[in-house]
Amino acid sequence: MTATTHDDVQAEGRLDQPARLAILAGAAVAAIALLAVVGGLSPLTVILVGALFYCIAIYLVSRSIEGSRHAMDRLVTGVVTTTFLLAMVPLVSVLWTILSKGFARFDVEFFTYSMRGVAAGDTGGAYHAIMGTLITTGIATLISVPIGLFAAIYLVEYGNKGPMARGLTFFVDVMTGIPSIVAGLFAIGFFTMILDDEAYQAGIIGAVALSVLMIPTVVRSSEEMLRLVPNELREASFALGVSKWLTIVKVVLPTAIAGLATGITLAIARVMGETAPLLITMGAAKAVNLNPFDGSMSALPLFAYSSYANNGSDPTGGLLDAAWTAALVLMVIVMVLNIVARLISKFFAPKTGR
Repeated sequence: MTATTHDDVQAEGRLDQPARLAILAGAAVAAIALLAVVGGLSPLTVILVGALFYCIAIYLVSRSIEGSRHAMDRLVTGVVTTTFLLAMVPLVSVLWTILSKGFARFDVEFFTYSMRGVAAGDTGGAYHAIMGTLITTGIATLISVPIGLFAAIYLVEYGNKGPMARGLTFFVDVMTGIPSIVAGLFAIGFFTMILDDEAYQAGIIGAVALSVLMIPTVVRSSEEMLRLVPNELREASFALGVSKWLTIVKVVLPTAIAGLATGITLAIARVMGETAPLLITMGAAKAVNLNPFDGSMSALPLFAYSSYANNGSDPTGGLLDAAWTAALVLMVIVMVLNIVARLISKFFAPKTGR
């Protein structure tokens, strides 16, 4: 028979939910009282000090009523919950700030006018920047997704941990950590070498710079999703006489389509907010330019940066409002991309598809 420890039989009582809520409320009151006396009363400090008091109190009370094992479980639960709340604080703060300040210029003019010919005191709009973001990000996606997806397929299905696969993995890891400004310099050097024109600025250069940043993310995320496909599905397809490439197209990719869509969406969202590579490759045009191969263009990150940088010369504060609205529009675009990825997962994934 298994020996029964003292803690196994000690605790007959249990801390019910009202008791835990009472301890939490007491910890919050104690934290507010302490901070009111010593100073530094703020929501974040109340959360930190209150969480510390709660962890100590719940451990001591639970140990006296439930035993040491339950007390340790309560303590770890309190620590994990506290860290989760701390992680949510900056996220909620950013979302609230962008939403509260971004609606100041969220109007028809912002989406239909550019900054061309805007005089001091006028507001203008970000139509040119929105179109520039969509064009450059779209081109970068067209470049990055095929390259990244095919590279991931090679690593999972054909590489077999050979020297070429190991080399590709190494270079993908290196590219993942390069600064974004380096990608912009690479794109400038690439086009300067081809066109022999150091003054050339166009949206296509910015798109190439974004693709350099996007490809490693697509490769890594797609590789992980493809590795999650059970080998039994591949073996069953091979047993039926299906060729390798057709197995990949008809079995592997449809099975992993949900994860692939999510990974590609994250890659697009990762590069959509880049500013440095676009600033040195595209310039910061104030007029609408829909041709990515000729002339300077703008993008929402560039528009937000220039609006904030020039805010000091605008006594009305309209440029700062425009910068916040540009950030809000970027967030909305990323949210739409996530919704599209979830719809792809819903309608095309094998287990939930039609």
